[in-house]
Amino acid sequence: MHERFGKRAIDLLGAATLLVLLSPLFAAVALAVRWRLGAPVFFTQARAGRHGAAFNLKKFRSMTEGPGSDADRLDGFGRALRASGLDELPQLLNVLRGEMSLVGPRPLPLDYLPLYTPRQALRLRVRPGLLGPGVAAGRNAVPWERRLELDAAYAAAPLRLRTDLALALRSLGVWLRGEGVTAPGHATMPAFDPADRADR
Repeated sequence: MHERFGKRAIDLLGAATLLVLLSPLFAAVALAVRWRLGAPVFFTQARAGRHGAAFNLKKFRSMTEGPGSDADRLDGFGRALRASGLDELPQLLNVLRGEMSLVGPRPLPLDYLPLYTPRQALRLRVRPGLLGPGVAAGRNAVPWERRLELDAAYAAAPLRLRTDLALALRSLGVWLRGEGVTAPGHATMPAFDPADRADR
């Protein structure tokens, strides 16, 4: 109970502090997106939160509007924005609203909910995070099977704030080095396909 209260308090204090400190950067990125990609500045998509509850995740938009694949709509500016991790900054607002945590499994599309194994569905026990086990292991370069197992292991383990701190530091290191922005052979990350599971 104390750990959970402490985690939420850290989320609120951390997200609020970061939004204040990073507000000039937030504004600069918003202006850059508006200039390079036009309106809208934000990308909003329904994602699965704790216990599978839907919420609207926000990012800075990194792709051009219109038809075409992700690779077609992702230009040099968008790739640089994703590599820096700055496109994720608006999710600090999701953290303030209690829809996300600073640390936890990354929020995934609602379409994936019926595709999880019982083990993989454990990831839904906790709030999704801005940083977390999948990011710390290498972001989009981590195959789905391993990524979902890391998430399940995190959610099933007793909450430890020192574990969250270690994951946050490792995740920030991955971001700062620009690692794992794309999966091999993809512009971003392939959709999760249960047919690729090792137990099939």
